[in-house]
Amino acid sequence: MSTASKVTLALTSLSAIGIVVFVHQAQTNDKAAMHAGVIRDLEQQRLKRERTADFAMSKALEEEYRKIQKVQDGDA
Repeated sequence: MSTASKVTLALTSLSAIGIVVFVHQAQTNDKAAMHAGVIRDLEQQRLKRERTADFAMSKALEEEYRKIQKVQDGDA
């Protein structure tokens, strides 16, 4: 086998290995980014549920206080 063939084979092999490694790392990074998106979405849903619960509790307290106290609007 000539020297040129050996160099070509070596460069082709190294290029193929480099491409496989690059694609594997890109897939790993994409998978991690997608997982982070899921975690972020779950956190946003949890915060929304908490805020909704806080609003409902606040509304219930307001109704309870309105029963106990006579509140007049500032418009009258």
